[in-house]
Amino acid sequence: MNLLPFLCAGWLFLVGCYALATSRNLIHAVGALAVCQSSTYVLLLAVGYRSGGTAPVFSDVPPGARPVVDPVVQALTLTDVVVGATVTALLLALVVQIAKRHGTVDPDELRELRG
Repeated sequence: MNLLPFLCAGWLFLVGCYALATSRNLIHAVGALAVCQSSTYVLLLAVGYRSGGTAPVFSDVPPGARPVVDPVVQALTLTDVVVGATVTALLLALVVQIAKRHGTVDPDELRELRG
């Protein structure tokens, strides 16, 4: 088993978390969350990878004749991409509304939102 994809996923997650923690801009924070989300794509694809595997199409090959990659993990990754894009779009729309209402995207200047 190759550890490189797992290390890459961990590195992407840590970079995204660091960028989120040091962000002084809401748009930058949304981008950092998108980087964290992309680490899950790499992790899911690494879990479903099979060395020497082919696409899971069985129309002309009897089952068990060759190794195939896991189609469930591929479907989960595609779902993760769609959910990530939707969440990013929603967060960016909220940032636009905050910028319109408060005139800034700096979290420190948004004193009105503190409870």
